[in-house]
Amino acid sequence: MTPPSHPSAPAWSSLTGKRILDLSRLLPGPYATSLLADLGADVIKVETPHAGDPLRMAPDLFDALNRNKRSITLDLRDEEGRNTFLDLVRTADAVVESFRPGVLDGLGLGFAALHEANPRLVLCSLSGYGQSGPYAQKPGHELNFLGLSGFFTVPGRLDGEIIRPGVRIGDMAGAMHAALALTAALGPGTGTRTRGQHIDVSLSESITAWCSLFALPLRDIPDPLEAGLVQGDNDTFTTADGRRLSLATFEDKFWHRFRTGLAAEFPELNTDAYDRRAARTAARRAVSDLLHGIFRTRDHAWWQERLDALNAPWAPVLATPGELLTDPHTTARQLFSTPTDPAVCPQARFPVTFGAGLETFRTPAPSLGRHTEQVLTQLPTDRLPADDLPTGRPVPGSPS
Repeated sequence: MTPPSHPSAPAWSSLTGKRILDLSRLLPGPYATSLLADLGADVIKVETPHAGDPLRMAPDLFDALNRNKRSITLDLRDEEGRNTFLDLVRTADAVVESFRPGVLDGLGLGFAALHEANPRLVLCSLSGYGQSGPYAQKPGHELNFLGLSGFFTVPGRLDGEIIRPGVRIGDMAGAMHAALALTAALGPGTGTRTRGQHIDVSLSESITAWCSLFALPLRDIPDPLEAGLVQGDNDTFTTADGRRLSLATFEDKFWHRFRTGLAAEFPELNTDAYDRRAARTAARRAVSDLLHGIFRTRDHAWWQERLDALNAPWAPVLATPGELLTDPHTTARQLFSTPTDPAVCPQARFPVTFGAGLETFRTPAPSLGRHTEQVLTQLPTDRLPADDLPTGRPVPGSPS
């Protein structure tokens, strides 16, 4: 049997044809499965009747996280709904869920029940703190995970203040680890995986793994600012016309090129006192004051011309979504979709370019329950034991 796939799903991808039942809601789980759907997986979003994923109240974000998926509605509190879900499990490769630990077990749909229905199934559970441990049953959201991660131990500014980022990196880190783990667990091809497993993704642990790379080396340093992570020449600066740019002369060769190339206009740069990285780090406040002072004397266009001519490691700081969409580099690389309807929010494509090709924007996010009839009518009419299914693969059909 040929497993179903979305139109134009990449034939080269090991995920194409893999069926994933997505019970997750809000941000982390749907982002993880959106990556898998972009890469060809047949992701079936299983939502509650009437309300569905609460993120539907934020349509622009919902649409970006749920493209290339199908939506069905099932009431898992109802016996018939649970039985139907188990029928779907027999046709699936993986289930993704983001309930608090124990919720699926309380519904009679924990790993043991799913594994009995389909021994090859992979269950991926995303939760705040993991399936075990003293925090497992604690409620939590992204800011809580970020607070526990070590993020607030690593300064990023000369004044030592550490500010919460606007982008929900505490959720996104866990989502990316979930997508990576599922890709590895699902195997490279049909028939290579004979036993399922339960993947336990802790959102808190995922962001902690990122932050620990920078936090743990500070363990014996009384003042984190003395560790050298904050430098006066790796920063953002405001130009005379109020715009901002970033400069990152971390390497000595870039600093030397920068200061010698501009010494004619700015004699204060005509010194070799800061030509070594260690010297610039030790004098970071003086270097910062020096650079802030000279950048304020010229407008952004002047700096763009001069810094480009010096081949300096600089970039404009994009301050609005409009600037992001019209940046010449993102435009040239076609990073964003270009909806014909100006009211429709653009989306970023899968942010990797494959030589074999990948069409990210295949189907838009589905309306609630749009594919319920299509998916359920493809189920086997008899509820066979999992061992009687020859491959555990999806039944024939073509998602839309």
